[in-house]
Amino acid sequence: MKRKLKTAFLIGLLSTGAACGYSSQATTPPSPGTTPTITELLPDNVNSGSGDFVLTVNGTHYNSNAAINWNGVAQATTFVTPSQLTATIPATAVANSGSAMVTVTNPGTQGGRYGGGTLPETSNAMTFTVN
Repeated sequence: MKRKLKTAFLIGLLSTGAACGYSSQATTPPSPGTTPTITELLPDNVNSGSGDFVLTVNGTHYNSNAAINWNGVAQATTFVTPSQLTATIPATAVANSGSAMVTVTNPGTQGGRYGGGTLPETSNAMTFTVN
């Protein structure tokens, strides 16, 4: 009978975590943010005076909350896959000929309990041409 009580006591200790000095909460802060890259813009140009159009940005390391930036201004972005994003660029952005710099930003994360947040990371810039 004593053996059964000891076994039951040990099982109870182990199942509640009271028998070890470890907790289930992680104490390691998150690793730094991942920098996205752009490999292709589709289309890579439009004629000035065109209407709204959908810009597809292909690359790598896109978070689900990544944003396409048009000349430094974040656009409403749709996450397709970790290697593809889309955004509708308004007609006002292509009213005149010239060029626009396109980047992608993965937002940072809050510091959390241990202050281990990450900073936003922005991709290389690619030039979009407005003919």
